[in-house]
Amino acid sequence: MNPSRRIALALLLVFPLAWSPAQQGSRRGGVNNPFPGGTNPDGSLRPTPPVTRLFSQDAYTEYALLAPGSEQFRIRFLPEETRAGATELVNATRGGSEGSGVEVYDPRTGKPLPFTYQQQGDDPENHAIRAALPIPVPEGGIGRVLIYKTYKDARTYMMHGEDIVWVRSLSGYRLGVVLPPGFSFISSNVAAQLTTLPDGRLKLAFANPSGQSNPVTIHAHKTTANLAPLPYTDMFFDDIKTLYDLDTPETHTVRVEQSYSDYRKGDKARLDSLAYLPLQDINVIDLDTAKAYTLAKEGKTTVIKLDIPIVNERQSAHIKITGTLKDPGYTARNGDMVFDRALHQSGTIGTYQSRTFVSFINLNGENKYRVTIHARRREN
Repeated sequence: MNPSRRIALALLLVFPLAWSPAQQGSRRGGVNNPFPGGTNPDGSLRPTPPVTRLFSQDAYTEYALLAPGSEQFRIRFLPEETRAGATELVNATRGGSEGSGVEVYDPRTGKPLPFTYQQQGDDPENHAIRAALPIPVPEGGIGRVLIYKTYKDARTYMMHGEDIVWVRSLSGYRLGVVLPPGFSFISSNVAAQLTTLPDGRLKLAFANPSGQSNPVTIHAHKTTANLAPLPYTDMFFDDIKTLYDLDTPETHTVRVEQSYSDYRKGDKARLDSLAYLPLQDINVIDLDTAKAYTLAKEGKTTVIKLDIPIVNERQSAHIKITGTLKDPGYTARNGDMVFDRALHQSGTIGTYQSRTFVSFINLNGENKYRVTIHARRREN
């Protein structure tokens, strides 16, 4: 992946207290919210609670289809745990899918981690992986693991003559499906990025912005075509998240917090985002340990020295950059708070710790969007 062309999978604006977007209606909800989500007995949808999480989707899941007729697919899963002090991460096997070949790794070191894979409760079809985190999740840090597992599920992966069909309801946010060697796509019912991997296999990469259940059906057939690798990286594998925390508009001050995983091999990581984010009071930490990095310059590029060099595809550095930004595009105008800035995007509105936020998604890393938001102070 090339972080200098990194896409913003999640961009958030958090408004100062007492300010709300001008288009937002009266706030509703609370601890005893009457909106449980799900469906009614007649199949119609029930309202979900108001959005309260700044970032609701963190994991990446890739499904690599194995030999036709095997009914098996290999899953690569990258979940996270944010609860400070947590010592394990639990990943349940979907009912009806037979799990095997489980491997768990530490993404920081690339080394194997201890885990158990056992039946959960009284149902013999329910199993869960309990992976030990390398260290308890530190305050201000994030725990993560890399899980590989193989599922066998005839309901999901089947043959239709010599063609293959894969159908699954996916609720993850960032997703990929890889065909077996020698197959090409007939159709897919989701809009996706199509690329060819270095070994010639075809891959679909896509996002599910709602995070709700999304049924995906893929049809593929045999091909004798010699498919050359393409220079396109999976744009949805990128996990960058950027938070713009707005001070009062008269100050033109925005606190920026950006986190991401860097997979580039070597003992240093380049902080490419500082080229378009001229931050002051910069602090950079290792989210795996919550320890601060020391910044250095290599020409015009800011770099950090990694405690553990990245030498294989199972490793990455999990980095958080924070600092303040002076932006004249953030100001007060005619009684409104105005945020006007080009961002590296339709938005959703939520409430977090009594403050309004607007969340954006940019599914094309080559696009920049000029975002203008007006907000007005709430009357008491």
